[in-house]
Amino acid sequence: MRPRFVVLYGSQKGQAQSIAEGIAEEAEEHGLVADLCCLNQNDKYNLEKERAPVVFVVSTTGDGEPPDNALQFVKRIKKRTLSPDHYKHLLYALLALGDTNYANFCNCGKTIERRLRELGAKQFYPTGYADDGVGLELVIDPWLKGLWNSIKDTLSKMASDRTVQLKEDSAKEIPESSLPDVQLNLLSIADKQICEPDSKYSSSLAISDVRPASASTVSSSAPKTQACSEGVPQVSLAASLTSSLPPLSESSLNVPALPPPYLDVALQEADAVEQAVERLSKETCNEVPISKAVQLSKGDSVKTALLLELDISVSAFPSMTYHPGDSFDVFCPNVAEEVDHLLHRLGLQDQKNHRVQISLKHNTKKRGAQVPPHIPENVSLLFLLTWCLEIRSVPKKAFLRALVEHTSDSAQKRRLQELCSKQGAADYNLYVRDPSLSVSELLTAFPSYNKMIDIFACLSELLPKLQPRPYSAASSHLRHPEKLRFVFNVVEFPACSGRPTGRRGLCTGWLFDLVNPGLVFPEKAELALPKIHVSLRPSYSFRPPSDPSLPFIMIGPGTGVAPFIGFLQQREEEKKENPEAKFGETWLFFGCRYRNKDYLFREELENFVSSGTLNHLKVCFSREDRKNEEEPPSAAQPRYVQHNLLLCCRQVTDILLRQDGYIYVCGDAKNMAKDVNETLVEMIKTELQVDQLEAMKMLAGLREQKRYLQDIWA
Repeated sequence: MRPRFVVLYGSQKGQAQSIAEGIAEEAEEHGLVADLCCLNQNDKYNLEKERAPVVFVVSTTGDGEPPDNALQFVKRIKKRTLSPDHYKHLLYALLALGDTNYANFCNCGKTIERRLRELGAKQFYPTGYADDGVGLELVIDPWLKGLWNSIKDTLSKMASDRTVQLKEDSAKEIPESSLPDVQLNLLSIADKQICEPDSKYSSSLAISDVRPASASTVSSSAPKTQACSEGVPQVSLAASLTSSLPPLSESSLNVPALPPPYLDVALQEADAVEQAVERLSKETCNEVPISKAVQLSKGDSVKTALLLELDISVSAFPSMTYHPGDSFDVFCPNVAEEVDHLLHRLGLQDQKNHRVQISLKHNTKKRGAQVPPHIPENVSLLFLLTWCLEIRSVPKKAFLRALVEHTSDSAQKRRLQELCSKQGAADYNLYVRDPSLSVSELLTAFPSYNKMIDIFACLSELLPKLQPRPYSAASSHLRHPEKLRFVFNVVEFPACSGRPTGRRGLCTGWLFDLVNPGLVFPEKAELALPKIHVSLRPSYSFRPPSDPSLPFIMIGPGTGVAPFIGFLQQREEEKKENPEAKFGETWLFFGCRYRNKDYLFREELENFVSSGTLNHLKVCFSREDRKNEEEPPSAAQPRYVQHNLLLCCRQVTDILLRQDGYIYVCGDAKNMAKDVNETLVEMIKTELQVDQLEAMKMLAGLREQKRYLQDIWA
């Protein structure tokens, strides 16, 4: 009997699941058996009795929350009634996926690991923290490479110890000597574990720990500047998506093995196929009318900001009752022109109305193989590509590897091999991942492929579900009964190598096109606006304090101000209903580029101040009246919201640390939220005269108490 181990995953968008499935498949090559389960499949695994090693692969979603299919597992292991030796028999390894653009990096993985250790579980292999902000594979690849020896060592030592202990009590704890010596030379471990707040987890592997073994391990073909004999710099011929330069073009390549296909795809003519968008959501999906569309930005503003109002009358949509701080999902289709282009690239445009039949290959050896649950039955090819598959998703290296087999041009074949190889990781990031190249754009760049239906079958295996896009409610039902408002900027992506023209954000561009006639001709009040499909996403933490007497601070530049409009509308109505009640102080820090172009909700915010609903409004304009862009902001002219925070250092820290107040941050995760967090640390250091570590601990304490809350996006 082959040695056995368990693989458990929690995945929101399919990435963690795909990695877990890959581990289970590769186990056979190592002479092992892997039991693969999702964390929500409680009937298929039992950690309380499990004696085999367990490998966890988990992602993080939202503001550090577990994926939906891991939520109940996390709740179970967090029960304080569990004893400290509850999992003393358990040996585990963990791979956490996250994104350092968000504050709670890999929080789900860290939560699971911390709790497993508190319950007595022992780690047999260092934890990996993979960062989607710079490339998951930088940690995943070496982590997976080292996993197999550790699993084998662990299983071998467990079997040896089991033989010795046969005569002993079967309930006896596995001794420390049974744990393998973890080899940490796979990755260079930095002295400072920046991704793990608890120093006792000193064996974790973070993205910052990765060091290339040698210059030849990862080669880049990005253009390099060279000096000629006269000392005049010369730029070598530029590399691109479709061509490379030395050293990569001359390197030997470690090309991954081709994963065997596991889906069969057939297209059949059909008289009728089901095309209901409502089938796409397990939750309640409502088709609601847009009742108003207003452009908030003015003139030649850099970004186009729109406000949309939805009609959600209780009689028609009882499931759409919301509260300030809640968000909701908008179900949008892929762009019709992009779907048409992909059909053309696949040579399937004449069969777009055929019914798609997808089934498992009868001889597949893929463990846990199933038709992806986001692919419904009895739908047309056109519907599948329009509403079900994220055709804009960045092509995985597995797809590039599969495309190698179907490419006839030798130069294109070589370049695809480079992009999916270990040596070509830098080029893959530079030309595919970073510019968010789509499958269709990749196929356009490498047109010498054949066997179109096989390529489509591969896409069916690899393309993730077309996810609905979340938006924050920008209104209160007390102010606007039976209405729901939200705000967004129309996102613009620039042209790049592989994308000759720019493109707009999928959902924001679609919404703009839907309402644009109403924006262009506002005088035509009778103009009917369309309906869209939405479902509510209640937030159980990002809400105003339940005790209205507590003060709170809101930080929301740009469209990040949206949920705080709902907060303030709610507060104003509550004050009208209870004029004698005690209400805490309110602060709003808002910022934008120009006062007269993109100061969103200016009139309403000033009215909140006049009515006493908003006690302090701090506004800054980053591009206004600044002759020199490099000139630092002065005290009289703050540039960003964090500069205004510093000017109010004493009041803000007093609210947070002495008055039990709350602070909310909404907006850009990559820059603003990070800068605000760093500023808060500096403010605490200054006001309380403590060091950096102590200030960070105090801020972390506010997070734990749910008094420092974020609604941020990359």
